[in-house]
Amino acid sequence: MSVFREELLLRSKDVDMFRRLRTSELFRLLQEASIRHTEQLGMGRDKTLDKGILWVLLMQRAEIVRMPEYDERIVLKSWPGMTMHLLFPRYYSLETASGEPLLKASALWSLVDQKTRKVVFPEKYGVAIEGVVTGEEIAMPGAVAKRDCGCERDFTVPYSFVDLNGHMNNTRYFDLAEDSVGAAAAGRLLRGISVEYQNEALLGEKLHLHWSGGEGSVYLCGETERPVFRMQLDYN
Repeated sequence: MSVFREELLLRSKDVDMFRRLRTSELFRLLQEASIRHTEQLGMGRDKTLDKGILWVLLMQRAEIVRMPEYDERIVLKSWPGMTMHLLFPRYYSLETASGEPLLKASALWSLVDQKTRKVVFPEKYGVAIEGVVTGEEIAMPGAVAKRDCGCERDFTVPYSFVDLNGHMNNTRYFDLAEDSVGAAAAGRLLRGISVEYQNEALLGEKLHLHWSGGEGSVYLCGETERPVFRMQLDYN
């Protein structure tokens, strides 16, 4: 069974003012685990990046029991689900060194042409990943329902937010969300995350951000000339 496993010690750079793992850092860890495992499975950059093909995230979901904290040793696991034509499901879990469950997550990945930005057929480039079932999977992420919003701001994508794919990295949307909405700064505990990436935001583009929040749930969306993302953050 092909399951990626990695032990990590959380450093000061990984956590927020409450000494809890930053949301953006959590998703960076998941993203990096996906890349390393894909490389281990023989589907590294020689099959994709070096041929002008990019891995992109379409949707993500997480169910959080507890965010790990500063100086805590954790175990990150990741494994591929069953490929669905153009979609590559992937699952994740975090637990303490002693086996206490911390969170579970799922994601949908796809491949796009670097120049045209259109989805490509993986078999054309020899990309094939065998899925596994561990019994620890949560539901796949789905579309985030649109809501009416009462707050808004504009944000210009800076150089530091752009990754090797040439667009705003998915992890940075969480920084943007938490900088805009006061729940994280108030110390509220994040319990669930759903995000849908609809289009990319490029360097220098102005992103129009809208959000609304109730007692336990915050909704955000962003757009340029086209929809870019929708996100739901559920708090205690």
